[in-house]
Amino acid sequence: MNSDPLDKRAPYNISPPRYSVSHQMVTTAFELPNFRITQNLGIVRGIVVRSRNIFATIGAGFQMVVGGNITVWTKLCEQTRADAFEIMIQHATEIGANAIIGARYDATEVTSGVTEVLAYGTAVIVEPTSESSYRS
Repeated sequence: MNSDPLDKRAPYNISPPRYSVSHQMVTTAFELPNFRITQNLGIVRGIVVRSRNIFATIGAGFQMVVGGNITVWTKLCEQTRADAFEIMIQHATEIGANAIIGARYDATEVTSGVTEVLAYGTAVIVEPTSESSYRS
């Protein structure tokens, strides 16, 4: 007997299935292998506007002198993209999607030191093309 908590599932439906978007169901492609798109719910987006903090800018200035990866700004950019991605997923979940296709990022400098990061894609409802479920 397997004691893995992920393997413990009720043998019947407890409640009606609720759609939600997992990270594995977001793709830059316009289709998901082994899934059929049953409904297009439209564009979803996540927007984050961030500014650099003065201490990070000073630290980055020191790193620019010696060259290489400016880790302070790399971490800021990575965190901003992750936040925008999570907001996009939340938006898709709120409108009833269970997947996002055509996911993209865009960044725009609003003013000096202030950048907008946009994550966007098309929210869809998909179902497996075979009898096996993607959740099993």
